[in-house]
Amino acid sequence: MSVPAWRRSIEVLIDSAALQARIAALGAQITADYAGRAICVVGVLKGSFVFLADLIRHIDVPVQIEFIGISSYGDATKSSGIVQITRDLQHSIVDRDVLLVEDIVDSGLSMAYLLNNFATRRPRSLKVCTLLEKPANAQVKVPLDYVGFQIADRFVVGYGLDASGFCRNLPYIGLFSADADAASFTGGV
Repeated sequence: MSVPAWRRSIEVLIDSAALQARIAALGAQITADYAGRAICVVGVLKGSFVFLADLIRHIDVPVQIEFIGISSYGDATKSSGIVQITRDLQHSIVDRDVLLVEDIVDSGLSMAYLLNNFATRRPRSLKVCTLLEKPANAQVKVPLDYVGFQIADRFVVGYGLDASGFCRNLPYIGLFSADADAASFTGGV
């Protein structure tokens, strides 16, 4: 089977099998850590939705789902450092055990903002689970309770992560070629 043209500029970094194995292990660790307590899992939109969907199927405690939308990238490949909430939680997290699920912690600025924001909402506990961490790019050190993979400071796509809104549907994490652009995915449209 030939590779579609739009995928040719993307090199596989973490394949689907490795992703699923690590997510199962994270789910088991989270299950053990919460030991039957109900948790509110908050996915950070849009990037975490694929990871969150697979992760919660491996968590064997009562789970409620919330989402928060933030933006600090726009269409850029580097964070602007300015965080904007684009969609807020629908329900209160006061006195709840909260697990914040993120696709990638890059500079740490967005996560630091979210942790500070969530602390004002008085959860019983607040932990962070991220699929990817780029420690070499950290501008702010943030506590990460569960980390799927540490990666080098490269722009990655797939499995929920995007390039100008595209590539979220890839079943793996891939390295995005510097030569590629959104026209590669739209056929120039």
